[in-house]
Amino acid sequence: MIDGLTFRDHQKIPQKRLKGKHTVKNEKQKLVTIGGGSGHFSLLSGLRDLGEIDISAVVSMADSGGSTGRLRDELGILPPGDVLKCILALSPYRDIARKIFLKRFVKDRRLKGHNAGNMLITMLSQYTGSFPSGISALAEILDVQSTILPVTTDRVTLVAELTDGTRIYGQTAIDIPQGSQRERIQDVFLVPHYSDSISVYPPVIEAIESAHHIVIGPGDLFTSIIPNLIVPGVKEALRKTNATISYVINIMTKFGETHQFKAQDFVKTIEESLQRRFHGIIYNTRKPGVKILAQYAKQKAEFVTVDETDKWWGNRNMYGADILHVSGSIIRHNSKNLASLIKQILLRDN
Repeated sequence: MIDGLTFRDHQKIPQKRLKGKHTVKNEKQKLVTIGGGSGHFSLLSGLRDLGEIDISAVVSMADSGGSTGRLRDELGILPPGDVLKCILALSPYRDIARKIFLKRFVKDRRLKGHNAGNMLITMLSQYTGSFPSGISALAEILDVQSTILPVTTDRVTLVAELTDGTRIYGQTAIDIPQGSQRERIQDVFLVPHYSDSISVYPPVIEAIESAHHIVIGPGDLFTSIIPNLIVPGVKEALRKTNATISYVINIMTKFGETHQFKAQDFVKTIEESLQRRFHGIIYNTRKPGVKILAQYAKQKAEFVTVDETDKWWGNRNMYGADILHVSGSIIRHNSKNLASLIKQILLRDN
């Protein structure tokens, strides 16, 4: 038991794998997280409270829904939604900041439906002249000590190609399928808006190169995770890095993206994209209650079970724990427990 968690190793971490950058006494470990959406928020909310790590959060720029999508279409800016979630998660004023910055306008016709945080990032970005500067400015207001990095500063649209050849344009359309049937996603790619190519934001590569450990996920596989990895330069940096790389498997599948996926399918999809194996697999061991599983079943979502004794896992290190959080009818990762588990992985890798 570690901090109340059931901690399971598939095997001891072999010395030959501990070839990453090592900290010297009193130096913080450098941790890079890669993701987007509510999964990234849950992860960062827990990591913020650890205190002894230097966090760089790499965020997808493919979001196209809600207030974010409107601002992107109307003003030609990069999508602020997922970045805002990261800033709020990492702020010491998180609870009160969420109430203020996620509050949506209702009176003014133009502002109606937008939240205060998205509007503030937009204004700060336009005034400073760059999206990253706008992020840094809001992070400074909220005393965020970590670094938040958009994976690219190019405007892009996420496109999914299904097994029948159909293409779906936009993160929101991919994320929320129309109807009760849809072919599987066989590929996703990014289309630039104003140029022939897409470039990674250079500090992202610098963060990966200097990292001691990298955590990918949790988050929607094709709309939050992979959009980061297919930005040119990112997977190449991840293939070269000496940092240990762990992946947080989703607790539930999602219709339209990972329908009927097994735990191995999540891992295979990302490893094939990266063309390298993960060092560690982080997963939840506690099954939600029957009632909430029945509610999710109506949405064609299923609980992801991990059999750590399956020989398929090979020499990947398996880290299983009760990292389940249920709030009302929503299943999420438990921020505190997930962070505690990651802390123990960092201590073992150091």
